[in-house]
Amino acid sequence: MKTGHSLFLRCTVSAVLIGVLSGVPVHAATYYVSPTGNNTNPGTAVAPWATLQRAANTAVAGDTVIVKPGKYVGAKFSRSGLSNARITFRAQAGVIVNAPGPLNTNKDNLWIRNADYLVIEGFEVTKAPRSGIAIQGEPTLPTLGIVIRDNYCHHNGRWGIFTGYAQNVVIENNETSYSAAEHGIYVSNSSDNPIIRWNLVHHNRASGIQINADPFLAGDGIITNALIEANEAYENGVGGGAAINLASVRNSTIRNNLLYNNHASGIAGWDDGAGASFGTKNNSFLHNTIVMPVDGRFALVLINGSTGNTIKNNILLHTGTRGSIETDRSSLSNWKSDYNIVNNRFAYDETFITLAQWRAKTQDAHSILSPGLPVLFVKAAGADYHLALGSPAINAGTVVPVTKDLDGKKRPQGSGYDIGAYEVPAP
Repeated sequence: MKTGHSLFLRCTVSAVLIGVLSGVPVHAATYYVSPTGNNTNPGTAVAPWATLQRAANTAVAGDTVIVKPGKYVGAKFSRSGLSNARITFRAQAGVIVNAPGPLNTNKDNLWIRNADYLVIEGFEVTKAPRSGIAIQGEPTLPTLGIVIRDNYCHHNGRWGIFTGYAQNVVIENNETSYSAAEHGIYVSNSSDNPIIRWNLVHHNRASGIQINADPFLAGDGIITNALIEANEAYENGVGGGAAINLASVRNSTIRNNLLYNNHASGIAGWDDGAGASFGTKNNSFLHNTIVMPVDGRFALVLINGSTGNTIKNNILLHTGTRGSIETDRSSLSNWKSDYNIVNNRFAYDETFITLAQWRAKTQDAHSILSPGLPVLFVKAAGADYHLALGSPAINAGTVVPVTKDLDGKKRPQGSGYDIGAYEVPAP
């Protein structure tokens, strides 16, 4: 019979071996940071540290850092977690980061540099000279697996959230607003597999969400397998830049987004000036609701070699003199556009054409001309773009691989898929 002590030793050794073999730390720690703390403290709940940088310099894979309410300068994060044991920095309500830390030479408030598998969640980040939150790797060694969640990034100098050479990044449930120079969310460089979902993006000078693979810089100049879904974007683009701006993006899915009152384009795909071989190709644009103001450009723009795209079950409307879709002869190959609600105005090679002329190019055979916003929506004037009872968008879509709507409701619920970002519950 084994004694209790020998059984304890065996279990302890087994746990250590499992931890070593799996790469998971055996004793993950929880640390605390408070404006009233001291960096010589042990970082416990009753004796917290004073700065984010102290926590960033200490936490290892599997650890969690709880940041207590108050104002802080930012930090540079250079220590990595693991894919199955991230380092989590979690802010409690009332945490505000309003300046870069002393190591943040690039002038971002929270700066992840050459570190993998971190979670940044719950921070209010403002007044950064450059980006509120930035993630950066190297062309030959990209940063991996960063999660940016539940943050409020506002009134920053250039971007709310920025990434460069960051693979498999997840940017979800953030609010990014009032970026002074450019975009709310900006994923740049050759950074595959980004997930951008459930974000509220508004009042940014340029794009709400920008994904630009930067063909002129190091890397392959292409971003593949992006998922951009269930975001709401409005009042972006007074300085140019679509609400969702895509340059050299491939094999990606853009679905269930609500875009309205944006002052450049709704969604734009192009080549960043690098030629048609770098167009935005082979993507699926599904169940988006895009309503452009009178001063806006087209609801959907795909030009400069943006071939092979599928555009189905979208509401693509303009309330002024522009229209639904703009494209050119370098992009129309292998298009599949249908079952949308549209205006009677398109653009092809910079020439306005009607829906009938567009259909002659074998596109949008089953699409519906808009009967007007009051008929389509509950209250467009109040930014309620749920479908009105009796809306022609109800049950008028086609079967696509989308199982939920912007509210998370199941699709479909009636005899067919509803067109646009929202599904009407079955009676």
